[in-house]
Amino acid sequence: MFNRILVAIDKSELINKILDVTMEIAHNKRTHVTLIHVSNLNVAMGLPYIPEDYLEEILIEMDKDSIKYLEEAKSQLISKGISTEIIHLKGDPAHEILKYAKNNQQQLTVIGSRGLSGMKEMMLGSVSHKVSQLSSCPVLIVHLKN
Repeated sequence: MFNRILVAIDKSELINKILDVTMEIAHNKRTHVTLIHVSNLNVAMGLPYIPEDYLEEILIEMDKDSIKYLEEAKSQLISKGISTEIIHLKGDPAHEILKYAKNNQQQLTVIGSRGLSGMKEMMLGSVSHKVSQLSSCPVLIVHLKN
């Protein structure tokens, strides 16, 4: 049913559940999975003055961690015979996920949700909520809570 699946991952406790769901959907099909992680560049918002070189070091380390994280997830899918590629983007996570999905004709987006509600969601925003509301393709939200 879905030949092109975009899987948005971050460094949360949801990763194993998201990958399990993805493997279940893509298993024994000619499905191509794209794993995507978006680094939010607003890491210094609200912090006192930070030297520019220190901030650059933090961003370089974030990039390295993101690639490592994506590679680990990719190896899990590859071990199950699922065609997989990784994409690391920078910017607003919801915007970048939506843009990538649309520009690359993704047929399904899989994304996790920690189940924030009420004031927490209103204050922090919810990437999964934004993606589900604005996506041009179906969105499967994997929740931490059962």
